[in-house]
Amino acid sequence: MTSHDWFDEHRMEYAMHLLDARDTATFEDHLASCAACRDEVAAIERDLAWLPMGAEPAAPRPDFRRRAVDEVLRHERARRGPRWMPMAAAASLLLALGSWWAGTRRADAELATARARLEALEDTLSVIRGAGRVLQASVEMNGAQGGLLIFADERTHRWNVVVHGLPPAPPTGRYQFWFICAEGMVRGAEVRMPGEKPANFTTDMPTVPCTVQGAALSVEPMDATTGPPKGDMIAHLML
Repeated sequence: MTSHDWFDEHRMEYAMHLLDARDTATFEDHLASCAACRDEVAAIERDLAWLPMGAEPAAPRPDFRRRAVDEVLRHERARRGPRWMPMAAAASLLLALGSWWAGTRRADAELATARARLEALEDTLSVIRGAGRVLQASVEMNGAQGGLLIFADERTHRWNVVVHGLPPAPPTGRYQFWFICAEGMVRGAEVRMPGEKPANFTTDMPTVPCTVQGAALSVEPMDATTGPPKGDMIAHLML
C-alpha cells in the first residue's frame, strides 16, 4: 500500500464530510498539491449533488451516514472495482434509507392525526348517544335555508352542535355560536362552514357563571371578538 492509497480510499468520505477533523485537515493539505484527487473529489460531489432531492428532509439517526458508507466501502474495497461503483452504491443506499426514514416520520404523523380524529369522533358520538334532549331551529342566510341542531347530554353537560345548509360567512363577517344565559349572552365557538358540508363541534358549558337557557347563531363583524353580539342574529332557540 502506497502513501497515496489512503487518499484514494477516503475520497468519498471526504466529499460527504464523514472524516473527523484531523483526517479532514490531512486530506485538504493533500488536495492542495494533488490535481488527481481534486478532480476525483469534484466528480464525486457532482455525482452526489442530486441526492438531497431524492427524499423529504429528515434528521438521520446518530452515525447513520457513517455506518452506511462504511458498509458500502468495506465491500467495495474488497472488490477493488471501478471508481464509480462505490459512489453509485453509497448514493443508492443513502437514498433508500433516507426515503425509509422520511416515510417513517410521515407515517407516524399520519397515525397521530388519525388517532386524534378518531378520539374526536368517539367524543362526538358519546355526546350524541347520551343526549337527553335534541333541539333544532331553522336558519336562513342569503336565501339559503339551513338549520341549527343541538344534542344536549344532560349527564356530562356537554353539547354536540351541528350547523347545516348555510353558505360560507361573508368576507366581512363570521358565524358565531352563543349560549343564551339568564345572566346574558355568552360567546361560544366560531362556526366555520366547510363548503357544502355541515359544521360540527362539541362544546362544554360556559366557564363563567351562566344559567343556560338556550342557544343562538349570529353573523358577527370580523373585528368583534369579545363582548355581546354586534351582528345579525340568524338562529335562536330556547331549552
